[in-house]
Amino acid sequence: MAVSLSFLLIFIILKGIHSITTVSKVSVRAGGSISIPCLYQSKYINYTKYLCKGYYWTSCSYAVKTNTPSSSKFSISDDKLQRIFTVTIKDLKEEDCVYWCAVEIINGLDIGKSFNLSVTGGTPSLSVDHQEITGLIGGKITINCHHLYPGVIKWCRLGGTCVTEPSGLIDGTAVTIDRKVHNVYTVTMSGLRTESSGWYFCVQGDLQMPVHLTVYEKTTSDQALTLSPTPASKVPTAQHEQPSSSSFLTSFTIRLSLLVLFVMVTSFILFMVKKHNQTKESSATTTEQEEVRYTSDGAVTLNL
Repeated sequence: MAVSLSFLLIFIILKGIHSITTVSKVSVRAGGSISIPCLYQSKYINYTKYLCKGYYWTSCSYAVKTNTPSSSKFSISDDKLQRIFTVTIKDLKEEDCVYWCAVEIINGLDIGKSFNLSVTGGTPSLSVDHQEITGLIGGKITINCHHLYPGVIKWCRLGGTCVTEPSGLIDGTAVTIDRKVHNVYTVTMSGLRTESSGWYFCVQGDLQMPVHLTVYEKTTSDQALTLSPTPASKVPTAQHEQPSSSSFLTSFTIRLSLLVLFVMVTSFILFMVKKHNQTKESSATTTEQEEVRYTSDGAVTLNL
C-alpha cells in the first residue's frame, strides 16, 4: 500500500511538472515586485489558474486566482492565446520564498509547478532593467542581464529553446550575446516577427529572470522616429506638421508679389484704354471742326 501511494505521489508530481512550465529560481530585491509566467497545456485553456504559496504543494495556500479579484500584493492574468498565465507579486519580503503556479482541475487533482524567490536587501544576483520590452517587426531589441557571479549564461524562450554565447536562433529570430561590460551580458534579438512576442528569460547559473517581449507593426510615426539623424536643413517634415515660419514667409512673399504684379498689369491696361478713348474723342472733335466752314457773308457751309 505504501509503495502504491509513493508511485501515485511520483505520478502526480511528474504530471504537474510536464503540464506547467515556469522558471525555477529568481533573485529579487526586497520591497520590489516580480512577474512570473506560467505556461500550460492547451487542454487547460478554460480552467481556473491560481498562485499558491507554501514550501509543500500539499499544504500551500491560495494567494490569487483567475476567478477572484486581485489584491494589493497579488495579481494574475491569463493569456489564453499563448497559453500563459502571469502572476505578479508586489512588496516582496524575505518570507516570500516558495510559490506554485497551479491549475484547478474539476473532479480531479490540481496540478502545480513551483518556483523559488531569493529575496535580498541588496543587489539581486541576476536582474534586468525592465521586465516589459517592446519591438517593431523587422527591427531588433537589446536586453541587459546584470549578474554578480560567474557562470554559464543563456537566453531562453519559455517552453522553447535556449541560446548560449555568442549567437544562435530562437524560432527563426537571430540572437547574439556579448559581454563587453563587466558583470553584464547583452542579448540582441534581430529580425523580429509577430511570432517573436512572448516570455523569455536570462539564465546565469541556477538563476533565471523573466522578460516579456511584445512585437508590433511599424506605423508611419514609428518610421519617422527611427530615421537616421540628418542635418537640420534636411530633416523631412511629417505631412501633418505645421509649416515653419520660413516656409510661411516665402509663401506670403510669393503671393504678395503676384498680387502687386496683377495690380500693375491691370492699371496699365486701364491706362491704355483710357488714353485710347481720349485720343479717339480728340480726333472726332477735330474732324467736326474741319467740316464746318463759314462764308464771308456769315453763311455756314458744311463739307459733306
